Amino acid sequence: RKIKIDINEIPLDDERTYELLKKGNTIGVFQLESNGMRNLLKRLKPENIFDVVALVALYRPGPLNSGMVDSYIKRKHGEEKIDYIFDELKDVLKETYGIIVYQEQIMAIANVLCGYSLGEADLLRRAVAKKKADLMATLKNDFIERAVKRGFDKEKVTKLWEDIEKFAEYCFNKSHSAAYGYIAYITAYLKAHFPEEFYAAIMSLEVDKAEEVAKYIKDARENGIEVLPPDINRSYSDFVVENGKIRVGLAGLKGVGSKAAEE
Repeated sequence: RKIKIDINEIPLDDERTYELLKKGNTIGVFQLESNGMRNLLKRLKPENIFDVVALVALYRPGPLNSGMVDSYIKRKHGEEKIDYIFDELKDVLKETYGIIVYQEQIMAIANVLCGYSLGEADLLRRAVAKKKADLMATLKNDFIERAVKRGFDKEKVTKLWEDIEKFAEYCFNKSHSAAYGYIAYITAYLKAHFPEEFYAAIMSLEVDKAEEVAKYIKDARENGIEVLPPDINRSYSDFVVENGKIRVGLAGLKGVGSKAAEE
């Protein structure tokens, strides 16, 4: 198409990409192609990159089984009240609708409420992530004491600590989620805007796995893209785009392989 794409310049507010995500049309999209994830996308209906990043963190057995994901979805759609416990924590928890999803949020809460340095907050994060019960008991007293000293209500602080303990088991690194979520979004963007090239590339990548190739051919057809059979005069080794259709590559034929196809 004579289009040069710089993936670092892809807009993060692309409407067509979010439409694809909301429909769960994400076969072939990094991190988002399992049936469970596709169902979650349809329920959540992501509208921004923060939703995509959160999805990566939330789609794990802990959050799914604890009801945390259901609560997140209800809050996003205005079906459940968002509670930050303290107004001071709104900036920390706003993007996750008042639910502690990331380990970095635990650090920020300790910093805002208790005046922890980021070094102290990181020690808390590690103790919480590794579920060190003896250390947690000590940290609990310190956390509550320091927050109360700074004028915060003891009962609310205690309730917040209980939330931290409860969510800590499921908390994920935001830095990790952001990296994965960003690549997932870029992949979805490419599928939304350049579907023929996207399928041709992914089929070529998975050429040795017949089941995977069959899955992508089926998905391409369901998305209205014609997949042409292999042709000794027209096919290349890889799958290629031919007049808006996808031509099966010779390397995709059983018993042929890349080397013979290149010849």
